[in-house]
Amino acid sequence: MKIAQIPPLYEAVPPSLYGGTERIVAYLTDALVDLGHDVTLFATAEAKTKAQLVPVRDQAIRLDRAPRKSDLAAHLALMHEVRARADEFDVLHFHVDLIHMPFFEDMADQTLTTLHGRLDMKDLAEVYRRWPEYPLISISDSHRRPMPHANWCATVYHGLPLNRHRPPASPRGDYLAFLGRISPEKGPAQAIAIARLAGMPLRIAAKVDAADRVYFAEVIEPLLDDPLIEFVGEIADSEKGEFLGHAAALLFPIDWPEPFGLVMIEAMASGTPVIAFPRGSVPEILEQGVTGLIVQSVEEAVEAVGAACKLDRRCIRETFETRFTASVMAERYLSLYRRCATGFPIREMAPLSHWNEPQPQPIA
Repeated sequence: MKIAQIPPLYEAVPPSLYGGTERIVAYLTDALVDLGHDVTLFATAEAKTKAQLVPVRDQAIRLDRAPRKSDLAAHLALMHEVRARADEFDVLHFHVDLIHMPFFEDMADQTLTTLHGRLDMKDLAEVYRRWPEYPLISISDSHRRPMPHANWCATVYHGLPLNRHRPPASPRGDYLAFLGRISPEKGPAQAIAIARLAGMPLRIAAKVDAADRVYFAEVIEPLLDDPLIEFVGEIADSEKGEFLGHAAALLFPIDWPEPFGLVMIEAMASGTPVIAFPRGSVPEILEQGVTGLIVQSVEEAVEAVGAACKLDRRCIRETFETRFTASVMAERYLSLYRRCATGFPIREMAPLSHWNEPQPQPIA
């Protein structure tokens, strides 16, 4: 099949540091090429891909220090380039939220749109009511809850390359880990509280966005004086395997409707259990007592640390290989692409998620 992948331009594909959507697009694109398909990636020039690259900007927006009025100009140029070549493809797979919708109305049935961000935001529901003809993909079933009326055609979970992260032969398990972004909804203050109450070191590998610098300075920095807490800062993807693989557990005490939570499967790929709050996708991604422990509070999380250390790391890795590899993700998308290419009414297709949400159980 001839497939176009259209990610946003905020990060490189894949990102050199933090970044979720562009990373998943990179993994999906390469997996589709490995499966023998003709894939074209519309991205910034520094992209590293097995696909044919159409560079639409010289570098990713986040790391570009050049002055600019807005990010809209770059994305409008991206839409123009894709539209000019649209007839070359069997399917156009968009990952840019909704900016493409006014431009591809006449060929919406030849597109798929994976939504990656939170949907409980003002104005979003009405936009998707305005363009109901676009088939939408959720990245968890819980992702859909703010917009049950939308034209959902499938849930496709994210996946990682099989060998991206591997469990270390002898994991130390002598610290807890927090990985991602410093912001109130990600729960870094709660992670610090859990580690301090458990009397266990915590290593925090996270970026600080400009929007969260005040929160970091006023709330998180004062907590870093504790000798148990180490702030590592933002780390590269190549460093995640060792960082997660040697941790006793990943702490994921989120306080928002997380659409997916890529860090959870990065931990699973490394054989590391996850201790998480039951928000958003968490009950779909984690299997209670198998790949992690779902808890209701900081106090329960402290109790869960010892139990998490007893979980079978080999079983955690095997679960990752069954559910969350890039090849599994690519095969699921391919079943949708084929329906697009044959004119099958994709909106009638049932979700691809077959995982019931387990109810968190008390920690033994």
